[in-house]
Order: sequence, then C-alpha cells, then structure tokens
Amino acid sequence: MWIACAHRGNQIACARKMLTFAIQKLEYLELHLRLGYLDEQFCQVEDLQDEASLNFAEEVVTLFFKDFARLISNIEQALVKYPKDFNKWDAYMQQLKGSCSSIGASRMKSECMSFRDYRGQGNVEGCMKSFQKVKREHGALRQKLEAYFQLLRQAGPAGAATRPAM
Repeated sequence: MWIACAHRGNQIACARKMLTFAIQKLEYLELHLRLGYLDEQFCQVEDLQDEASLNFAEEVVTLFFKDFARLISNIEQALVKYPKDFNKWDAYMQQLKGSCSSIGASRMKSECMSFRDYRGQGNVEGCMKSFQKVKREHGALRQKLEAYFQLLRQAGPAGAATRPAM
C-alpha cells in the first residue's frame, strides 16, 4: 500500500489512510476480544502472516469453517444414530473444541466445553441446547470474521491480497 501511494506523490494522504486502517483493525480486534468472540490465539495466527502469505489468517479461518461444517454434520449424525452414546458425541466435540482453540474462537470453545460438561453429567437435553448454541456462535463468529477480512481486503495489499473461498 505504501509503495503504491508513494508513486502517486501523495504520501501524507496515504499515511493517513494507512493509519486510519490500522486503527480500525485494532478497534475491531479489541472489540471482539473484549466481547469474547476471539482470544489471543487469533492474534497469534495473524502474527504468522508475512509478505509471502498476506492472507494466511483468512486462509486458516476458511479451513476452520470448512472443517466446522464436516464436524457439525458428524455430530448431528451421531446424535441421531447414537442417541445415548455420549462417548461418540464427545469424540466429535473434542475435535471441534480443538479446531476452535486453534483459531481463537473463544465463545465456541467455551460452548464446546459446556457440551462436554453436560455429556459428563449424562444430560442429553443440556447437550442438545449446548450444541445448538455452538451452531449459533459459529454463525455470529463467521459474520464477524467475514466483516473483518472484508476490512482487510479494502485496505489492499497491506491488508490481504485475495479472498479464499469460504
């Protein structure tokens, strides 16, 4: 972004744009960290981004959402096929919890832990409610991260290069 602006001869305007973008990005992240949607792990994933992989975090999140769909399908099938097999449910929920942890999806991870607590108590109704909440949290997080990555794409090459398929 800086190089493109420098060639235009409008370095001050470009610097302001970059600063405004940086502030927006930090405010957005700070808000979602404070609200508990994300945790420090998300920031660590972003820190892995470099010049060779400008949209690394977005690619990781895209893979998470694809994996989420597969895991949710597995859990739904297990709930129908094995209505009282808490161990089967737990295996899938543990995978989902690990995926949530790896990208810093804090609320989703917490709800996965609630599901596991209910499972440990043999509380089918609690498991079902918790599972539905995991899916709602997924929808909310997906919207928030799509908006965040859109903000990065609007910033141009300094933010993110392209949009991976979600």
